[in-house]
Amino acid sequence: MAKKEFPEKNEDFSSRVSWIFSKSFGIIKFILGVLLLPFVFSSAVSFLNEFSLVNKDLEGIFWNGAICFLAVYLFIWEPASIYNKGHKILEVAFSFFKPMVNVAPFLLPIYTILFFIIYGLLSLGIKSGWLLEYALFLIGFGTVLHLVFSAKTIRTKKGDFLKGNYIFGFSFIFILNMALLAFGFSLIFKEFSFVNFCNISFTIARNIFYAVFKQLFMF
Repeated sequence: MAKKEFPEKNEDFSSRVSWIFSKSFGIIKFILGVLLLPFVFSSAVSFLNEFSLVNKDLEGIFWNGAICFLAVYLFIWEPASIYNKGHKILEVAFSFFKPMVNVAPFLLPIYTILFFIIYGLLSLGIKSGWLLEYALFLIGFGTVLHLVFSAKTIRTKKGDFLKGNYIFGFSFIFILNMALLAFGFSLIFKEFSFVNFCNISFTIARNIFYAVFKQLFMF
């Protein structure tokens, strides 16, 4: 009988260690997620600041694409199948590098990237305003599609202690998506500066951190 007790004790000990490690990792991700929040805010403000310099009609077309997706998603149909197909494309694209297979579909807005590439290739031969208008509409649609379904997927995962996975994961995804949009638009619009986007994002985030630090530790 005594021999049977050891495996049970070992299993109980290993499960406790696993539980402690899981909770500790959840706390770390929660802290990192909170530290990313100023960059979420700063990247959004910086993107809007640069995008406001673009032609207002073209800017409106991009937002129309974003609103169109939200209208379809909320009132007509949840295009989860489209999002899942994008996942499969990225899984195939990164099949040569296994660590990225599980991460890339959440990080990279595949349709946004494809629309940028398709527009860039077609614009070499087609010199027409309608091409840019369609591209902006689809880029807005694809970007919000990716953000909404990525947030939904991360949020519904079980065992997310303190919502650390959600806060950290979606914050990182949002910042990366803003950076990709900014880079793509900097190639299309001369008014949009990717360098300014980065500088303003960093400055705003730094000021937020300084203001919080000043309130907490400086009297």
